[in-house]
Amino acid sequence: MSVMELNLSELLNKPKLTLAALRGSRRILLRRRDDEDLVLTTAARAEQDTTVMNTTSRMFVEMMRTPAGRTLVLDVLPATFPWVRYLPAHDVREFSVELVDALGAAAALDNTAAVAQLITEWKHTAEVHADPELYAALTEDSGEDYGPVSEPGVAA
Repeated sequence: MSVMELNLSELLNKPKLTLAALRGSRRILLRRRDDEDLVLTTAARAEQDTTVMNTTSRMFVEMMRTPAGRTLVLDVLPATFPWVRYLPAHDVREFSVELVDALGAAAALDNTAAVAQLITEWKHTAEVHADPELYAALTEDSGEDYGPVSEPGVAA
């Protein structure tokens, strides 16, 4: 995918020239100094991206309804997410089910934030499994219970 990177000031100072660049690029990444960067694309291309994501998600959901589809998804996960190699087999299966469910929900809501969060959470889980010392520290039962934890923002 062709992405052109420009500073936001270029769009503000030369809008016609900057927007003309969209003809040769699918997206323009607008860098901002003091805030999150922006992506500029055409409405037609954004709609195409949404259609592709929704269609792909629905296909995965339907594939997971069959034993062959579940096997295929499990076979391709290590190529797609190399870090799943560090997860126990039951966690890989759980990740695949949660991923497909999240993709289906994301397609219905037209919002992929939950999918990105799910992938991040499972990647962190794999990082723990990949580090024996960290895994031992996090799974060790010290036998001590420090009592209930207060809700965030509530004084103990």
